[in-house]
Amino acid sequence: MDIFNKVTNRLGPLGQYANKIHGYFAFPKLEGDISTRMKFRGKERLVWSLNNYLGLANHPEVRKADSDATAIYGLAYPMGARMMSGQTDMHEKLEEELAEFVGKEACYLLNYGYQGMVSIIDALVDRNDVIVYDSEAHACIVDGVRLHLGKRFVFPHNDINNLKKQLERATKITEQTGGGIMVITEGVFGMSGDLGKLDEITALKKDFKFRLIVDDAHGFGVMGKTGAGVAEHFDVTHEVDVYFGTFAKAMAAIGAFVASTPEVIRYLAYNMRSQIFAKSLPMPLVIGALKRLELLRNHPELREKLWTIAYELQNGLRKRGFNLGNTQSPVTPVYLSGQTEEATAIAYDLRENYNIFCSIVGYPVVPKGVIIIRIIPTAVHTLEDVKYTLEAFAKIKENLDEGKYLVDKIVDINKT
Repeated sequence: MDIFNKVTNRLGPLGQYANKIHGYFAFPKLEGDISTRMKFRGKERLVWSLNNYLGLANHPEVRKADSDATAIYGLAYPMGARMMSGQTDMHEKLEEELAEFVGKEACYLLNYGYQGMVSIIDALVDRNDVIVYDSEAHACIVDGVRLHLGKRFVFPHNDINNLKKQLERATKITEQTGGGIMVITEGVFGMSGDLGKLDEITALKKDFKFRLIVDDAHGFGVMGKTGAGVAEHFDVTHEVDVYFGTFAKAMAAIGAFVASTPEVIRYLAYNMRSQIFAKSLPMPLVIGALKRLELLRNHPELREKLWTIAYELQNGLRKRGFNLGNTQSPVTPVYLSGQTEEATAIAYDLRENYNIFCSIVGYPVVPKGVIIIRIIPTAVHTLEDVKYTLEAFAKIKENLDEGKYLVDKIVDINKT
């Protein structure tokens, strides 16, 4: 069989709809300055789908820092991987400031969060070790776990009693192999918005011997008294052994970092294949991240504004009978009952008749019969934006309950 047969015969659960959804429901093009209002297919929309939590993407100081650094260094410097020829004082300065901010001794920059997490897991465990991870862990964690040659156990999302059972199984195995146990969870789960139970997980260290990795992509810069993340929120910073954060959310940039002890960071720097064999993070991105971190640390009003908008939006949706699950973060998932076909009809109605752009998630990303409208509030949204959106969602729910979105096929934007 020709291995390329899959591109036409086995398109996958999402790919099978590609001809109908590409360019509208999938791979849409938002144009203009990153803002709460951007153009989609020539019309201005109120955008609730960008992880620009603190509104830093178009902050004037950020834009200036990015522009000035690019003018001075270009996008090529430094050339080469960090280990070979890509080390600079500014890279080290950013690492030192990040480590201090999240309460760790040392830190290492990562070019991309997804690749970085895969590589962290790959570097830290071997075939004698056992990985125990949350069932709703992000795809980067799942892909990292798939590389593991040893045993791995998954516990149902945030089910601490089941986690105990998996730790008991893992302990028996490692007693035979001489390996260790790595528990992996998230700080904020990006789809549901609820928090990993870091307080309860770290408390298990009294009864079990394990190390803990926390992917806090959606918590860094947002959660905790100073924005240092979910570990700060639960006051368990020192119990988290490896802390992972990304620049792609609250910092509105490219790149990520891992923070831990100096020994662990030195080990990762010499063993993470995705970083050893990749070009160093370009200088404009490093200098831009320093500016973003400065604003994040020195302007708590940005985080306060974000939470004001998030609370107003979430409380308003709940008052109108919407199910938001157990979100404890700005991530706002609106759970509806329906099929994938209805999801596309809802998205089309929101975008074309209410000029609201937000992400619609259906099967196979979530179980059949479930639709999630995922809303991401930011510090640059206004209370007027919230009021308008709540009015629109009330009408959407009414239409859904009346069956007005029942269709027998996915909305084909090319035929509307």
